[in-house]
Amino acid sequence: MHFDLITAIGLLGGAFYLASHYMRSMVPLRVLSLCSNVLLITFALFHLKFNWAQLAVLPEFLLNVILLPMNARRLVEIMRLTKEIESVTEKSPVSDWLLPHMHMHKHKAGHVLFREGDEADEIYYVASGRLRLEGVGTTIGPDSLIGEIALFSPDKKRTLTIVCETDCDLYSMTDEQIYQLYYQNPKLGFYFMRLVVARLLNDVQRHKAAAQAA
Repeated sequence: MHFDLITAIGLLGGAFYLASHYMRSMVPLRVLSLCSNVLLITFALFHLKFNWAQLAVLPEFLLNVILLPMNARRLVEIMRLTKEIESVTEKSPVSDWLLPHMHMHKHKAGHVLFREGDEADEIYYVASGRLRLEGVGTTIGPDSLIGEIALFSPDKKRTLTIVCETDCDLYSMTDEQIYQLYYQNPKLGFYFMRLVVARLLNDVQRHKAAAQAA
């Protein structure tokens, strides 16, 4: 095999492609994939001397031409999400960055969102209306996230029954979507960890107040 610059470009493109499969973080994976696409497209163009008739039926060339814009788009989306999550603090409104990935559902008053013991596979954001926590004597209003504790518990079971006290507009996100977002940027896990800890601390304070009142 005659080794020249074009061959080196092709080999480097193949090396980047293989390396992308060993990346655990999404940004390096997409960057390596993009580099691989560009190098392999360049190799094909010069190797076939810009013979478009042959290039048009070359599977490797067509595949990389298709993957190039797809990888570029995914990289832009991941970078945007990374910036959103990095700007998140305990006081950051969840509606600013989670809602674009959630789906809205309308529920009538009296609707049971979930019951104690149900399997947890979604979290909810309250856009409007109020929800009642059965047996606790507490309600949840707008701009609140609910259902996250059970989602991350070992048995993934709901610990309370929650009923719509009024007509509600709720946004939901599945556990699979959360895991995908977390895989793209592990910093999302720190936000949910702070959220769960804050919710648990509030529950402890409520139980202490109830015990003192008794």
